[in-house]
Amino acid sequence: MTAKAKKFGTFLGVFTPSVLTILGLIMYLRFGWVVGNVGFGWTMVIVLLASSITFITGLSASAIATNMLVGVGGEYYMISRSLGLELGGAIGIPLYFCRTLSVTFYCFGLAETLTIFWSPEWGEMPAYTIQLVAAVIIVLITLLSGKSAELVLKAQIPILVLVGLSLVALFFGVFSGPLQAPSFESSYESAPEGFWYVFAVFFPAVTGFTAGIGMSGDLKDPKKSIPIGTIGAVLTCLLIYLLIPVALGSTNQLSQENLLDPYQGIENWITVAFLGSILILPAVLGAILSSAFGSILGGPRVLQALSTDGLAPKQFSKLSKSGQPTLATWVTGAIALVAVSLGELNTVARLVSVLFLTLYVAINLSAALEVLVGEPHFRPKIKVPWYVSILGALGAIFVMFLVSPIACLIAIIIEIGIYVLLRKRSLEQQWGDVTSGVWLNIAKRALLNHSKRKRDPRNWRPQILLFTRDVAERIETVKLMAALCQNKGILTISTLIPIREQHEFEQVEEKRSFMVDVLSRHGIEAFCEVSVVADLQAGAIDIAKGHGLAGLKSNTVAQGFSETEEGRVHQLESLIALALAGKSMMLIQHADRSDLPKKQVTIWWRGKEKNGDLMLLLAYLLQLDQDYSGHEIEIASVVRENEETHELESFIRHQLDQARIKAKVRIILSNQPVAEVIEAESNQSDVVFIGMAVPTEGYERETASWMNKMSSSLHTTIFVYNAGIGDAVPELLNQR
Repeated sequence: MTAKAKKFGTFLGVFTPSVLTILGLIMYLRFGWVVGNVGFGWTMVIVLLASSITFITGLSASAIATNMLVGVGGEYYMISRSLGLELGGAIGIPLYFCRTLSVTFYCFGLAETLTIFWSPEWGEMPAYTIQLVAAVIIVLITLLSGKSAELVLKAQIPILVLVGLSLVALFFGVFSGPLQAPSFESSYESAPEGFWYVFAVFFPAVTGFTAGIGMSGDLKDPKKSIPIGTIGAVLTCLLIYLLIPVALGSTNQLSQENLLDPYQGIENWITVAFLGSILILPAVLGAILSSAFGSILGGPRVLQALSTDGLAPKQFSKLSKSGQPTLATWVTGAIALVAVSLGELNTVARLVSVLFLTLYVAINLSAALEVLVGEPHFRPKIKVPWYVSILGALGAIFVMFLVSPIACLIAIIIEIGIYVLLRKRSLEQQWGDVTSGVWLNIAKRALLNHSKRKRDPRNWRPQILLFTRDVAERIETVKLMAALCQNKGILTISTLIPIREQHEFEQVEEKRSFMVDVLSRHGIEAFCEVSVVADLQAGAIDIAKGHGLAGLKSNTVAQGFSETEEGRVHQLESLIALALAGKSMMLIQHADRSDLPKKQVTIWWRGKEKNGDLMLLLAYLLQLDQDYSGHEIEIASVVRENEETHELESFIRHQLDQARIKAKVRIILSNQPVAEVIEAESNQSDVVFIGMAVPTEGYERETASWMNKMSSSLHTTIFVYNAGIGDAVPELLNQR
């Protein structure tokens, strides 16, 4: 039986790891160097500017955390639940590897620092010593964290005490010795690149506040602990960082040369601090070790969350008897161990820093979008104005470029690549995210703007409502309608369920998901709807009459030509009602033909009902589709008298000239029944358009029989009724 995992409070779970990750090695190594190069005044500006970015990001993270029950994965969990699974994965996967490589970096740093204890009497240090020591440290902290997160977090308490004592020793040593007024002069002697270079070097000193957020799944109350612990850690460290320049700038024990030397940071602290190396060196070693602990705790939990969401193998989400993601921890430690063999990691370190900054950008954008979209569910206890979060995101982007433009570009390419790959996988998430609200707001604004504009026939686009019983069975019809709408119109596919039993309502979402899945497999973009109706025919008419929104109401209703006589009669009866509602209509017949038709689209033009105008427009739209781009359009018509031939041909060619469409025109002189002529002349055409009129009431059965006879031997037949866009067709075609 799996034991219940130990849960932690604000101090141990969030505040301590966050403070120790912020007060890390950079504080000891670079603070004096910053003061020496830019002077006391600009050092304070750098501290405030850098801390403001992390403070805003901490506020944004706190706002998101107080609005949801944050699960395992910390920052990844919050981003994926706000921006969606694909964007969350694009940030979360690099985040995991960043935390894993950070383990290697910190262990390398700790190993290098430990070399100060190497005695010259032992001879020259072997070249592999640092790598060996780093590997041993990685193994030890991996074993400790894999066994118990509680042990690791409690081990950070004495480290926090050591860091605190080093700060007390620094201030006591400074103010018990000779003092001087801090220098406000900027020299840039060891930083000729200027102010922003110094800022970029210092910035990593204020990062790391998300270490506590990474423990979200192990907290008793994440909604309470994350904001209090994170903001508390940022403000505590800001206060310390404002006091350190005062101490280093006021002491008379350090010369300007001491401060400017980038390799003498720790020695400067030892020189000034009370008891010197006795208190400083243990704190430095502890600070590095605590950062490694933070990474080895956070990394496996990101991997665990990725596994739970299906972005990593399921085995990594398994927990040990003590409730720890042990397998994820072992894998993380193994990767960190392999990275030791890389030796020099400074180049990769910049990429890792930039990838961490993209995390800050994503957190701020998540919070800003939640506010801007105004989803009803977004009711955080900590409210952050959207422009504040945007300012934090812009600040993080700015620092990314300061650190390394090349690393920034590589990071963006990596994350875009991961996002594209995840989009191709068509991942299904079980939660709503802010992106749906973003698209809804965009759609709302677009519709409001569209509705204010004057309606003009030239703005007609195919907005097709296709009724089908089964998308998979009628996929050829769906593809044909999608080809007519691609980039030019809107296709909605509607399936009706007759209400016979109560469980029919339970099938609605299941059927809609099935439709979406089928369309996705065929690469078809369309809206899917499922409706429960008392009567199929009456339900279809009612839905078609009112279907759509604002200026995007469906103007054309399409159906597959029924396979039964009664079904065809019902379709023609529906046509009467739809014609009165101003809806155009298409009935599509696909014949089972084994022979390959020639690449030709034929329009049978009778010059009545203005159906020819709509058929010409539809044929042109079909020709724009990739599958029909090589097809030739042919316009054919049957006349009984030879005198009619020239007049009709001239009229059709005039229409084509106005529309600037290339099409072959054939006028056929024949006294045979039209159905026989069409069958003989178009049995090799790929698609045949035939106009249909509203049948006289009571003659639906005869009309249906005539239509079935005419189309039974053709490959694909589309019967078209035009509800009245004929006058606009030349203008529509001129806009192509």
